[in-house]
Amino acid sequence: MNRFTGKAVLVTGAGSGLGRAIALAFAAEGASVVAAGRTAASLAETVGLIEATGGTATAVTADVTDSGQLQNLVRESVTRSGGLDIAVNNAGILRGTVPVGEVSEEDWDAVLRTNVTGVWLAMKHEIAHMKGNGGGAIVNISSNLGAHLRIPNAAAYITSKAAVSALTRAAALDHIHQGIRINAVSPGPAATSMSLLPGETEAGRTERMKTATPLGRVAEAEEVAAAVLYLTSPAAGAVVGTDLVIDSGASA
Repeated sequence: MNRFTGKAVLVTGAGSGLGRAIALAFAAEGASVVAAGRTAASLAETVGLIEATGGTATAVTADVTDSGQLQNLVRESVTRSGGLDIAVNNAGILRGTVPVGEVSEEDWDAVLRTNVTGVWLAMKHEIAHMKGNGGGAIVNISSNLGAHLRIPNAAAYITSKAAVSALTRAAALDHIHQGIRINAVSPGPAATSMSLLPGETEAGRTERMKTATPLGRVAEAEEVAAAVLYLTSPAAGAVVGTDLVIDSGASA
C-alpha cells in the first residue's frame, strides 16, 4: 500500500519504541518522514532503518518542553519535506512510579511538562501551519492508563495521559472547521522497553502478559502504528476526536 505517497509526516519521540515503529510505517507507505526527538544518535538509527528500505526520512533534534524548539521543528519539517500534512505527537516519559504522597515535585513537573504541555505546544505550532495550508491530520499518543484504566503507583503518568485524551478531544472540536482532524491512540502494554518491569526480560514479560491481559499478550509496535496510519488516512475522514484504545483488552 502507498496511502501516504507525497505526504509530509512529522513524528516526535521517533528515536525508539512506538515512535520509531510509526515513522517506519509511514515511510513504508510512501511518506516523507521527519523523525524528531532529543537524542541525535537514536534518530539517526531510525532514519537509517527507513533509508535502508528505500524510504525517505530526515532527523531533527527537538525537546517538546521547549516552545521555541517546537516552532523550529515545524519550520524545519516544512522546509525539508515541502509541507506538513500529518503530525504524530508521541514523545512522553514515565517517572515517579511511587504512591501519590511520595511523588517528588520534580518528577511530577517533568511528567506533566513533557506529556501534557509538550503535546499542547506541539499541536499549537503544527496547527499554526496546517490551518493556513489546507488542513491536515494530527494523532496524539496517549495511554490506556489515564482516561481508561488506573493502576497503583503511576499517578503522574496517569494524570498526564488522561489530560492528553481530554486535550485531544477539545482540540478536535476547536480545529475541525479549519480542516484539521485530531485524534488520539491510547496503547496499553506494547512490545517496547517501556512495558518491561525493572530487571524484566522480554521472555519474562511474555509470561506475565499471559494472565495480565485478556488477549494474553502485548500489542506489537506495528499494530499500534497501523492504528495511527488508519486515523490519518482518507479512510478515517469522518473520524474526529476519537481515542482509540489498543491494550489487548486490559481496559475492556
